[in-house]
Amino acid sequence: MVTSAPAAPRLAPPARTRLFALPEMRWAAAALGLFLAGLALQLAGAPEWSWWALYLACYATGGWEPGLAGLQALREKTLDVDLLMVLAAIGAAAIGEITDGALLIVIFATSGALEALATARTEDSVRGLLSLAPETATVVTAGGVEQVRPAAKLEIGDEVLIRPGERIPADGTVLSGSSDVDQATITGEPLPVDVTTGSEVFAGTLNGTGSLRVWVGRRAEDSVVARIAALVEQAGQTKARTQLFIEKVEQRYSIGMVIATVALFAIPLLLGSDLRESLLRAMTFMIVASPCAVVLATMPPLLAAIANAGRHGVLVKSAVVMEHLGTTTKVAFDKTGTLTRGTPEVAEVRVLDPAFSREDLLRLAAAAERPSEHPLATAVVRAAERAELTLPPAEGFAALPGRGVTARVDGHHVEIGAAPEDFEVAAGSTAVLVRRDGEPVGLLAITDRPRPEAAEAVAATRALTGDPVLLTGDSAAGASEIAAHVGITDVRAGLLPERKLDEVEAMRSAGHRVAFVGDGINDAPALATAHAGVAMGGAASDLTLRTADAIIVRDDLHALPAVIELSRRARRVVTANLVIAGTFIAVLVTWDLVGHLPLPLGVAGHEGSTILVALNGLRLLHPRAWKAS
Repeated sequence: MVTSAPAAPRLAPPARTRLFALPEMRWAAAALGLFLAGLALQLAGAPEWSWWALYLACYATGGWEPGLAGLQALREKTLDVDLLMVLAAIGAAAIGEITDGALLIVIFATSGALEALATARTEDSVRGLLSLAPETATVVTAGGVEQVRPAAKLEIGDEVLIRPGERIPADGTVLSGSSDVDQATITGEPLPVDVTTGSEVFAGTLNGTGSLRVWVGRRAEDSVVARIAALVEQAGQTKARTQLFIEKVEQRYSIGMVIATVALFAIPLLLGSDLRESLLRAMTFMIVASPCAVVLATMPPLLAAIANAGRHGVLVKSAVVMEHLGTTTKVAFDKTGTLTRGTPEVAEVRVLDPAFSREDLLRLAAAAERPSEHPLATAVVRAAERAELTLPPAEGFAALPGRGVTARVDGHHVEIGAAPEDFEVAAGSTAVLVRRDGEPVGLLAITDRPRPEAAEAVAATRALTGDPVLLTGDSAAGASEIAAHVGITDVRAGLLPERKLDEVEAMRSAGHRVAFVGDGINDAPALATAHAGVAMGGAASDLTLRTADAIIVRDDLHALPAVIELSRRARRVVTANLVIAGTFIAVLVTWDLVGHLPLPLGVAGHEGSTILVALNGLRLLHPRAWKAS
């Protein structure tokens, strides 16, 4: 019902890890700077020793960390591409191709730094989520004395007092009082919930205008908001790191390449060949067999697709994510703020008194509601403003928690509050009854409207990935109404955050590659668990934006099927590039093994294949590659 609520206290945003606070970022930046300086001196014709010195410094700053990680992996009897690239870079320097080696070092150092930054930012957001709950709580003792106590120290059975405008410090049950509580952080429901004696409330949600006494039912570490943070963190730790093609085969390829390189050096040497000739042959093999072209076969198409998506309002956080989006077989949508606008609007104005017109009723209601800050009141006033109605002043405004508002407008006593159950409105709408001088004169139905493009976007998504599913914390009636409007038949309503996560995991267990689309804090666990998590960026929470793999910045759902189709095009280009790169490597390696491959020709073939696949991948930068639905 419509009451006046104080403005929500502004929460301090979680501390963000600064770009260069991480050592990985500092080392990668130093390596890049040294590489660029060395390249500039080399192209300018400076003495060889000067740019060699800079390249070697680049090796040291950018290569020590992946080299150390590779050595640690060796202790666990595994061999990864990071160590292989460091060895290839050292081999390149050994035969005079230090520029190629330094470039490899920069690529891998930068990749590792960006991954470390993404991890740190996600951890920041999880910590910020826990700040939703207040630090202190007012505890009422058995003798009626009020004591301020740290919220983290609350015990089950404590009685706490929550004043108007305060955040609720613990999950529990209302002992006395009535109010409206904004539970969007937990359920995603955009409209405040009326609570009274016996109602369940959650830590971190915002109390409205009434005063509540709450029996604490869970400790701080067991609250719903704390469980959301824990679920996100667990998902990030246990979700398998799906890798690009080259990473999936890196172990076997790395071992085979190292064995072959050592054999090419050692066997001819044992048979009496010249040391320099054996070393040159082995290093030539390492250069032509190194998977640079394979890496670039994969990365440029995906990075070009990322850039193209960015120009069209979709931020895809990594090449792995861009690859994943194209494999989606099931899309799950949140409702509020995703398929809907996320803000309540007046959907129907029903006149009950023949003396009133629709405009008269809306003007009367908006005038009485204008002093209120309640979301439903805001919706009524906004509807009147859109109709360009002039509102008369309201006198004697009063908000009655749990009952509505009263005011005098044009000399009449106006009451606005929840409509009795016998007044029916559309499913999913909140009915507000307007009385003048005690007589009902009209009814307002307030709801969260679907986005105008939602039905088209859902249809385009279905054509790509099959029937989607709706996962929401809203009521079954409201969820079914929106689902019918946008064309979704599989509806799962009344889900708290952990239930949404369970639904996503169940779909994954059934063999689906799930893309989950949401915007609220309550969506974060599902976003983290999904094969690809996509956030609506317009009003998404900080945690949601950090947890999601991709963000639809402009809040246009048309972008979802478009980016899935773009990802599939990128995967097709990647496949073609891998064939090209693999063919070049096979030919050059065979030549070096069974014949005598001149080093300059080997380098030219290696670099030529690298350039070819890179240029092929960059075709996805063209605007035609984006097929908006």
